[in-house]
Amino acid sequence: MTTWALKLDYTVDGQVTIDMVDYVDSMVNTSPEEHLTGAKVASPWRQHLFKVQEQSPPLPKSTTEQFHTTTAQGLFLCKCARPDISPAIAYLTTRVKAPNENDWEKLVRMMKFFKQTSKDLLTFKADGFKRLKWHVDASFAIQNDFHSHTGGTLTMGKGAITSSSRKQGMNTRSSTEAEVVAADEVVGPVLWTKLFLEAQGYPVEENILFQDNKSAMLLEANGRKSAGKRSRHLNIRYFFVTDQVEKGNLSIEYCPTDQMLADYMTKPLHGAKFAGFRQELMNLPVACQMMMLACFVTSTADDSC
Repeated sequence: MTTWALKLDYTVDGQVTIDMVDYVDSMVNTSPEEHLTGAKVASPWRQHLFKVQEQSPPLPKSTTEQFHTTTAQGLFLCKCARPDISPAIAYLTTRVKAPNENDWEKLVRMMKFFKQTSKDLLTFKADGFKRLKWHVDASFAIQNDFHSHTGGTLTMGKGAITSSSRKQGMNTRSSTEAEVVAADEVVGPVLWTKLFLEAQGYPVEENILFQDNKSAMLLEANGRKSAGKRSRHLNIRYFFVTDQVEKGNLSIEYCPTDQMLADYMTKPLHGAKFAGFRQELMNLPVACQMMMLACFVTSTADDSC
């Protein structure tokens, strides 16, 4: 039975570190050792993380139960202290009812990554309570059924205070539409967080939603006035963001794709981009980023397949 302990460390002024090393070690120690041996992995996923291999044989009952248990443990860990595994958990949680051998391989890879990074801690450092920075992104038609995938993160300085990675509930016809839907899916927490902080006595001066798609930003800022032939069919509810911008509850700003932290949450990144965004997401020491890059260089040739 996995034990858990969430430790909060406030010893450094102006920051808090969340430590769930014991929980990660317990997950690793209860996994079959033979599955965690072999070459190091450069990331918790391969390139085709979101692709369901329907022809793969189903898991036996005992392994299915372990798959479900480990996925549930990973979900709890992901929400508390390891947002860096969010895309993997977003996929695995959709497969717990009928996992197959390919799904099991994806779970094992995540556990291998845990074994390598079990001592990594999540650290938050706030510049102050007056500026909230939300990064929102979408990967267009990345799922088997051509649904897109939404990613969102919140920082107030360093480290992602909250993050999300989830499949969109509808098909979209372009990357612009996918980005508008992503903004609509994240706007609830964007507004709630502002109201929560203000209720605690911390007025928020800037509540910024960063995106890297300028067409989506125009639609969100201007509503139907910026809708052309390819976007007039969008349901009016997706222009709720426009109303909130007009009311001054949030603002929308451009963020270049290479700096879009939420990109990490929308697809299985690899290499320098994976290591850099992971370091920013977790607010890890730079040494951890260098270690990940070294692992990427020395990993097996089919590591990103």
